Amino acid sequence: MAQPAYTRLQVDERRRQLLELGAKLFARHSIGELSMARIAREAGISKALLYHYFPSKHDFFVATLEQAAEEVRRRTEPDPSLPPLEALQRSLDAFLAWVEENATAYRKLIESAGAVPEVGAMIDQVRQATALRILEGLGVDPAAAPKARVAASAWLWFMDGAIVDWFDHRDLSRQELRDVLLGALGGGLAAAGMPAHIERP
Repeated sequence: MAQPAYTRLQVDERRRQLLELGAKLFARHSIGELSMARIAREAGISKALLYHYFPSKHDFFVATLEQAAEEVRRRTEPDPSLPPLEALQRSLDAFLAWVEENATAYRKLIESAGAVPEVGAMIDQVRQATALRILEGLGVDPAAAPKARVAASAWLWFMDGAIVDWFDHRDLSRQELRDVLLGALGGGLAAAGMPAHIERP
């Protein structure tokens, strides 16, 4: 009996491979430029099998975003054994390293945030969680310090703009960009009345 054209893999492994492919494809193409048939061809599987894992292209796209967000969360998880400011710096270093490794995907993600609802919703969710994580790491209760919450949330928007500018000009090192970002966060929190001073440890 003839063997199927694709290799039979465990469900989790096949899904992982498809999401890795999705990250590469969506970094190069908009969601409108791709079809399930093309994704299946790129994966070397049948379209029916792709639909078995993901009911629609949007489901595939959202799952790809969720996997990327989880990777960023994992890589930037603060080290609780470090002083708060050092933990924050290391998390920012890890984030900028991920951004540099995935520059094309990051730029496309930011540029499509307003056009694709799933992208905008995912970015908003990540920003909200990150702002809370920053404040909690600095010992601030967001519920009791709304100005600090606003400052941390606004800083994340500022950071995306600064990173895009960095991509365009490349006239700062990654460390210099990090220091600018830390300074901006410190300034925003100071304006919110928070006494902690953010600087390089």
